[in-house]
Amino acid sequence: MARPKSKLDHPELKHPESHQPEPREPEPETKQPAPAQGPARSAGGSLWRRRTLPGWRTIRGRVAVVLAVPTCLLLAMVGLAVQGRITQFQDASETRTEVNLSLRVQGLVHELQRERGLTNGLLAGEESYATQLRAQRKKVDTALYALRNEPVVATAVQDRLARLTPVRADVDIDVADPATTLRFYTDAIDTLNAEDPAADTTTRGDRQLRDGLAALQALAAAKESLALERGSLNGVFAAGSFTRTQYLDFTETRATRVAALARFRQVATAKQRAELDNAFSSVAAHSAASYEELAERGVDGSPLQIDPKAWWDDMTVLVDALYAVQQEVGADLRTRTSQLSDAATTQLIGYLGVGLLAVALVTLAWLLASRSITRPLDALARDADVVARQRLPEAVRRIQEDGRLPDADDGEPERGVGGSEEVTKVAAALRGVERTAVGLAAEQAVLRRNTTESLANLGRRSQGLIRRQLGLITRLENQELDPDALAELFELDHLATRMRRNAESLLVLVGQHTPRTSTATANSLELVQAALAEVEQFRRVMVATVEPCHLRGHAVADLAHLLAEIVENALTFSPPTEPVEVHGWADGDEYCLAVVDHGVGMPGPDLERSNARLAGDEAFLVAPTRFLGHYVVGRLSRRLDVEVRLFDTPGGGVSALVTLPGRLLAPAPAQVPTPGRPAPAAHKPPRTPGTPSHVSAMLNGFRAGVARAEAR
Repeated sequence: MARPKSKLDHPELKHPESHQPEPREPEPETKQPAPAQGPARSAGGSLWRRRTLPGWRTIRGRVAVVLAVPTCLLLAMVGLAVQGRITQFQDASETRTEVNLSLRVQGLVHELQRERGLTNGLLAGEESYATQLRAQRKKVDTALYALRNEPVVATAVQDRLARLTPVRADVDIDVADPATTLRFYTDAIDTLNAEDPAADTTTRGDRQLRDGLAALQALAAAKESLALERGSLNGVFAAGSFTRTQYLDFTETRATRVAALARFRQVATAKQRAELDNAFSSVAAHSAASYEELAERGVDGSPLQIDPKAWWDDMTVLVDALYAVQQEVGADLRTRTSQLSDAATTQLIGYLGVGLLAVALVTLAWLLASRSITRPLDALARDADVVARQRLPEAVRRIQEDGRLPDADDGEPERGVGGSEEVTKVAAALRGVERTAVGLAAEQAVLRRNTTESLANLGRRSQGLIRRQLGLITRLENQELDPDALAELFELDHLATRMRRNAESLLVLVGQHTPRTSTATANSLELVQAALAEVEQFRRVMVATVEPCHLRGHAVADLAHLLAEIVENALTFSPPTEPVEVHGWADGDEYCLAVVDHGVGMPGPDLERSNARLAGDEAFLVAPTRFLGHYVVGRLSRRLDVEVRLFDTPGGGVSALVTLPGRLLAPAPAQVPTPGRPAPAAHKPPRTPGTPSHVSAMLNGFRAGVARAEAR
């Protein structure tokens, strides 16, 4: 498909022999050169780059990622260690709480054991225990009330101790069965021991802590066996003899005590074993042992002559001694848990400090490493920016002014950027690129200037030849009498005039002024006629109402050239049967000229790009050659401070609005005859008097369009 045509294309690039308008297709977007096709992994590489980590595109981000991997591993190890210390601290705290609760529970058990023994003796007939029993019941109630909110005691109360009050009432009225009452108290004590929070020793990580808890439980079992023996034999001695069942219970209780004491000695410390030995080496302990030997003789039911109160007192001393050992073991456990808590706290603080120190060191290493790389690179970037924004344009400017190529030593002295060897190599390569770029830019500037001067020289030479040609044609026209030959000379004159416009367009593009300058003013109609004289199909131009206005002479030639370019494009891009209208009117201190065609229109984006070129915002060397007409109008409009804008024509087509500033307008001169020969009748374009209604509406649309453009 052919490249689309534009509204103001240069007329010499069209086919003047054809009267069929070419469609105004959308202008193609400026295409960037396609990147070279690399290997298949290039696409994968692009895809990989799009999926990289957020900070991977910067050096700081890459250094951070590289350092983050070992840092995360180190922090993970520190985290595991911290988690272990936290677990150790929690275990120690929980164990201390459980030991404290266990000792309180054992205090309740101790009081219940004494109440059990006194109750059993009272039921056996020893009335002297009544007073002690009432006092002991108060101690049990006090201990039970103090532990009423603890789950272990609540479970025991729900299961066993709920019947404590009825049992006591039966004992007081002497209707309780001794064996049943003894079993009630024993079951309640066993329930409390089973629900003891310190009973589970398998989950403790510290061996000393596990052994201490096991010793505490073994001692509780031994003390319960000793207290049970005290209570049961208290009833036997009060009754005076064993029953067969009571003797079996006695032997079983002694065996349980021996086994529990053996377990205690296995896990207890030397200090704890010594305290136990002291408890069993007391006078009361020896006396109680002698009573046990006497009791063993009553296996056959023979009478036992043993004072139950003496037995009770000696055994109570021994039980209280075991209770004291139990308290000492609990104190040792509390001391150990405090040591573990303090050690865990110290280690936790140490590990946290190590973690923070590691993060600080990694952060410092990241800062130092990234700065050692990015600072030299930032310096290189600044140097490159200085080259691109200052030194290279300055070199080009000097070349354009004095035509001298810059020396190798010109410019700023080289500065060291520091950094590693690799960065130094990059800096040296950048300076080499800078020198090469400056040299190439200088050569391009010289080439562009020489090209411009060559084009200007060619335009002047062509213009001189065309001027001589026009002078020769004019002489031939004055000498010719044959109408047919004269008409052909007129056509030749018109063609030479168009050639002169092309030569002047070349001078305009290279920034040169045309030699056609005059100080005489011209009116608006003469300006339109001068422009029509430089277009091919001038007979299709309909000059509508053109309000009178006078223009300063120095701008007439350029304005006629500008208007001729616009009219030529309007004729080219409109059907051969449709006229192109020219309107002119005063608008305050300004004067407006409108060229209206009814051909094919232009899309909005193409219209905007064309308006940008007509405003002189682009250089003509960066666009295809078929857009040169745009740049001619743009150069002329910028030179004269004239505004040229394109709008859509109502009903189809494109209209150009040319706004002349007040400084180009001149007051009306005195009425004097216009010098020079009149234009031939064959060259006079048709003129339609009056302004149709649709033209008035179009002019109002022009004014509204200008207002909208100024508002934007």
